[in-house]
Amino acid sequence: MSFDFIGADYPGTPGVYLMKDLLGRIIYVGKARDLRKRLSSYFRAVDKHTPKTRVLVSKIAQIDTLVTGTEKEALLLEASLIKKHRPKYNIVLRDDKQYVLFQLDKKSEYPRLRLTRKVVRDGSVYFGPYTSSFFARETWKLLGKVFPLRKCSDSAFKNRVRPCLYHDIGQCLGPCVNFVPRQDYMEMVRKVEMLLSGRAGDLLSSLRHEMETASEALEFEKAAKFRDQIKAVSKTIEKQSVVLDEWTDIDVIALAESEQGVGLGLLFVRKGRLLDKQNFFWPGLSLEEGEEILHSFVSQFYTATKFIPAKLMVPFEFDMQESAEILTERSRTPVRIVTAQSGEEKRLLEIARKNAAIGAREKKNENILEVLAAKLQLSGPPQRIECIDASHLGGEGMRVGMVVFEEGRSEKSQYRTYSFPELEHSSDDYAALYSWVVRRIESGPPWADLILIDGGKGQLASVEKALADSWSEGEPAPHLASIAKGPTRKAGELEDRIFRPGRKNHLPLKGGSAELLFLQRIRDEAHRFVIGKQRKSRKKKVLQSEVLSLPGIGPKTARLLWDAFGAVDKMKSATVAELEQVDGIGKKRARQIFEAFRDL
Repeated sequence: MSFDFIGADYPGTPGVYLMKDLLGRIIYVGKARDLRKRLSSYFRAVDKHTPKTRVLVSKIAQIDTLVTGTEKEALLLEASLIKKHRPKYNIVLRDDKQYVLFQLDKKSEYPRLRLTRKVVRDGSVYFGPYTSSFFARETWKLLGKVFPLRKCSDSAFKNRVRPCLYHDIGQCLGPCVNFVPRQDYMEMVRKVEMLLSGRAGDLLSSLRHEMETASEALEFEKAAKFRDQIKAVSKTIEKQSVVLDEWTDIDVIALAESEQGVGLGLLFVRKGRLLDKQNFFWPGLSLEEGEEILHSFVSQFYTATKFIPAKLMVPFEFDMQESAEILTERSRTPVRIVTAQSGEEKRLLEIARKNAAIGAREKKNENILEVLAAKLQLSGPPQRIECIDASHLGGEGMRVGMVVFEEGRSEKSQYRTYSFPELEHSSDDYAALYSWVVRRIESGPPWADLILIDGGKGQLASVEKALADSWSEGEPAPHLASIAKGPTRKAGELEDRIFRPGRKNHLPLKGGSAELLFLQRIRDEAHRFVIGKQRKSRKKKVLQSEVLSLPGIGPKTARLLWDAFGAVDKMKSATVAELEQVDGIGKKRARQIFEAFRDL
């Protein structure tokens, strides 16, 4: 195929270009300061292009452009389009999950420390990120034992009339009922902030001084508390090493190449201490695409809801100024992108490069996807797998749950449940699966390479028919497979059978093989997910019925109560004064509701 490129057809202005194949699919998205010059470069000296670019050019059947006012606007639009369409030949960041952060709400009268995955520009202070949620949670538990800040949410804190269990076990000072002076509470907040911001040395010195002072005053119980705090602080920082004398937050990015592709190493340095690391990998690329890799990584990884440090260190220059401006807007604080200058910075860059090399040697889950493609006779490794399971409880609450695995890893942020009120009391799994296909197509890309159905040949046939009826002609439809329980009817048994369209019998997958265990794992995840959603929905429905059965409480009042308290137990324990504070409920109604709950 040869695309007839005519430069005069394209504007010499900033913008974004979308390259499409014969089927109209977007295969590459790029940005340019001058669209005409950038596009012309693809069709000149083709023999000097990288292998990836040569293949890309051979696939082009159409090029669309979107003109922007500035190159910066083009950069933002390019990132948005890559995320939306996930073109085949772009550097797509698939592991873009939100990492765990500590959030300290400094605007609250009595701040609390909690774990979160999103940054909200509300005046809170954030610490992290941590790639290990387990380590972050263990640290949070440890800090909670020796620095007993409040744990409850703001709404619970405002409505509480007696201390919670955390106060009873000594892990909260009980500010909800004024058991602690605010100045003492804020002193404890200051210590937690010192620890998480990297000033552990200053904090340890302060705690040792306070412990010695208490001991000399014969206040041994108080001295013991400081001793415990010293131990907790030491345990928290023992896994962190000092790598910079500079007291700053910085992310260090480096690249390394292997025969399989390019790895990227990312170091998180907070207040001079190496806090955590993460590796990424793109198969089939080379360091010749290094500038594109860095550009795409920075624009896709550092979103407005993530913690963005004041400085990013990269191995070489790319679109640094415009990228820094975009990150500054997302962070709302100045962000610089720099290259290594000092010996310390170069040493950090080398650490990141070594981690990148490790990532480049690891082909995570790639082999199992290749094996799966061969065993299921697919056209290629299924990079995106969507697994669905229809579930109901005695015909009620018909739902289809969908879990998503990309490159062999679960993507929980993309899990979805679909409800079908029109199928209530039908117990018709086939109809639910058919309807799911219609709803799924309406939601649009990204499309699955493989749809795995929890069920046998009947469920498989229902999805196959729905795709035949609803899928756009010319578009390659997803591959289908179903996984049915074996003769024992127990999930996870080695007798589980895999069916594919067009085959009378199941595939001869060996029991206990890596590919069958992988499919069983995905099926079990889908089953667990939809059952959990089903039970949660049923429980809420039962509780709502309990509230609506009370005299004088209609749907509108029930909704107000649910929004304010969230649980029947909290409604029952609410005082008349607390009920009066709910918008839309006056004194008379509050007294009636209180009496109704008391009679339960």
